[in-house]
Amino acid sequence: MALRTLSGKHADPRKGRGAGVNPEGRFEQVDRESFDDGWETGADDEQRVLKTVVTDELAKSIISRNDSPDIPFTQSINPYQGCEHGCIYCYARPSHAYRNLSPGIDFETRIFAKVNAPELLRQELSRPGYKCELIALGANTDPYQPAERSRGITRGILEVCAEFNQPVGIVTKNAMVERDIDILAPMAAKGLAEVFVSVTSLDHELARRMEPRCTAPARRLQAVRALADAGIPAGVMVAPVVPFLNDHEIEAIVAAAADHGAQRAGYILMRLPYEVKTLFREWLERHYPLKAAHVMSRVQAMRGGRDNDPEFGSRMRGDGEFAQILARRFAIACQKAGLNQARRGVGSNDQSINGNKNGNQRDTTQFRVPGAVKQGSLF
Repeated sequence: MALRTLSGKHADPRKGRGAGVNPEGRFEQVDRESFDDGWETGADDEQRVLKTVVTDELAKSIISRNDSPDIPFTQSINPYQGCEHGCIYCYARPSHAYRNLSPGIDFETRIFAKVNAPELLRQELSRPGYKCELIALGANTDPYQPAERSRGITRGILEVCAEFNQPVGIVTKNAMVERDIDILAPMAAKGLAEVFVSVTSLDHELARRMEPRCTAPARRLQAVRALADAGIPAGVMVAPVVPFLNDHEIEAIVAAAADHGAQRAGYILMRLPYEVKTLFREWLERHYPLKAAHVMSRVQAMRGGRDNDPEFGSRMRGDGEFAQILARRFAIACQKAGLNQARRGVGSNDQSINGNKNGNQRDTTQFRVPGAVKQGSLF
């Protein structure tokens, strides 16, 4: 796979960006590779500035459905494709290849906003054959990334869900979720809303490198406290867990989550599908060259000798002795912190409760189509 560097001699990312290379998508038929021809302009700072381009588009449908046995929800909405947060490990990066864009820096700087999402959602929820199940926001890209400040698509979706009593679960790395407490709190009072905040590390420097445009870790925990104080069931996702980088922080993150009012916690082992493995290896060699070999060796030990394991179940947790130790540590940490005492939700990836895929969902019995006349109500 060819790697397109960002400019001549620069292989490091521009300020505030995660990826340092722009690999060709796996569907491309032509590979391009840049090189330094010696003609430097001297305007390095100007060259290194990369602006985000947000393109408004009209989606044809808005609810995505899955039948994966290791995902605790069947319905999800992604208001945006691409994500400016720039998390180097993001498993959604390969989706940009379907647009003939790179999963590298293009994924962080070329964002597509589904501006008609609330309207489409209203139409889909109003259909006679719609079966109410929890809708997850943030299953692929963050619904509260920077573009949400001006577009407000996620807020529009929540307004529709509140109107229909449609249960919703949110996963985000952005404290912007506090903006929508006025919608989420009344929904939560009805058992219709829960929020998981992803906290990958409490180390500000590591978080800045791995997730360059996300809310700082301390601020995310403050958001958990604000949600909990508003009566919204709040949880923390320790995701992803990366060996030798943040795995030693599991107990500290779980304890901090409990201290800030979280009721639940979950974790996911880092996944490196398709182009993500190339991007992560390049990032690792650039930021942590002395740890790179150890990190990838442990990753492979938990992935059957490969960089990535796509199998259901094991793809979220890993296999082998190290994966078992990780799972045990997390369970003990949650037990000590008093987390996961009640039913878990959209962020837990735990299928054991009630023994089925839909056992973790919020209350679906209150769903209604506004203005619809119930059969028999005229008599």
